[in-house]
Amino acid sequence: MLDNDNNIVIYQTPDGETCVDVRLEGDTVWLSQAEIARLYNTDRTSISRHIRNIYNSEELDEAATCAKIAQVRFEGKRRIERTIYAYNLDMIISIGYRVNSKHATQFRIWANRILKEYFIKGYVVNHNAQIEQLDELKRTINIMSNVIAAQQVSKDEAIGLLNVISDYTYALETLDKYDYQQLEISHTTISNRFIATYENAIEALEILKNRFGGSALFAHEKDDSFKSTMGVIYQTFDGQELYPSIEEKAANLLYLTVKNHSFSDGNKRIAAFLFLWFLENNGILYRQNRTPLLDNNTLVALTLMIAESDVNEKDIMTKVVINLINHNN
Repeated sequence: MLDNDNNIVIYQTPDGETCVDVRLEGDTVWLSQAEIARLYNTDRTSISRHIRNIYNSEELDEAATCAKIAQVRFEGKRRIERTIYAYNLDMIISIGYRVNSKHATQFRIWANRILKEYFIKGYVVNHNAQIEQLDELKRTINIMSNVIAAQQVSKDEAIGLLNVISDYTYALETLDKYDYQQLEISHTTISNRFIATYENAIEALEILKNRFGGSALFAHEKDDSFKSTMGVIYQTFDGQELYPSIEEKAANLLYLTVKNHSFSDGNKRIAAFLFLWFLENNGILYRQNRTPLLDNNTLVALTLMIAESDVNEKDIMTKVVINLINHNN
């Protein structure tokens, strides 16, 4: 927000003790070493050491992140001007993941929460987004990734951030394509090593019900629509499958199970479970490093997105799912 002198306040600690005014110049913000120290409630010597280490490791480019800024102060009637070094937002963020203090921890929690909101709610990209803004966001995410890779954060913080940062740039591009109706089906898996049928899907649901419990109506079929869903994902036209890839079949299985309301209770849980079950049996639920394609929050967001979508949006909804589980992710 702006104060009376048109400076910008970028952060205030939850206890209200620390409030930092920063300079706005060249589409970024600048803080001196002393101001960064005040932001994170630590000493200037520590900040200087972190900056030196960041430059020595070539995590950031000094020419791009450091600038000389004139500072003016008055001693009585005498005007004293001196030149100080100031550092841009990239450096401020990078230091924030290295400093060990209560305020720095609050900053890291704040940054983690904001990134999650951007990713899950899709606030980052909108119809007015500019290419420059996207590039700036991608660069910030790369900085955070480098910090984590250098093990400069605690284990818990690294896990929380990696859940957000993993494939973040690709997520931004996917949101951009979604906004401009440019999503395509590509980089999918054609070979099907597992054939899902109505019978083996019902068997899987029985295992789910017995293991995790549920109401008497959980997974109870209301009609024959679920049997129809299992047939649709393998539907052919003129001898060609309408959904030839594993990803296309999985996306349509998730969509149709949510939308058809085939069961008296648990339709969303059943849809999400069968989606994961299908991907796992076809060997693509996990990447080569054994990390899952989708985290819990993303799976919930996708399922709810489908549930709340208009039936006329089926094509775009399934394409979103495909783009989040294909080989690009």
